[in-house]
Amino acid sequence: MFFARLRELLGSDTLEIADADCPIDVAGLRAMLRLSVNPDLADSLADPNVFCAVNQKVVSDDEPLASSDEVGFFPPMTGG
Repeated sequence: MFFARLRELLGSDTLEIADADCPIDVAGLRAMLRLSVNPDLADSLADPNVFCAVNQKVVSDDEPLASSDEVGFFPPMTGG
């Protein structure tokens, strides 16, 4: 799942990945996505301030993934 500006860059809020193509961890997913999406979204996903949640829990890039996981990418937020 993609939120805010990332969703706008993709043109959709979701992208499904086949079970057989599921990367081993979040870092692998980021790398895979950067190769398969448009350049603007790829650049945004490479930003260290874009955070990731797996099954609604914020995680680091070394978090292992299972094929049934829901993964969300969020750009940095501002506000008060």
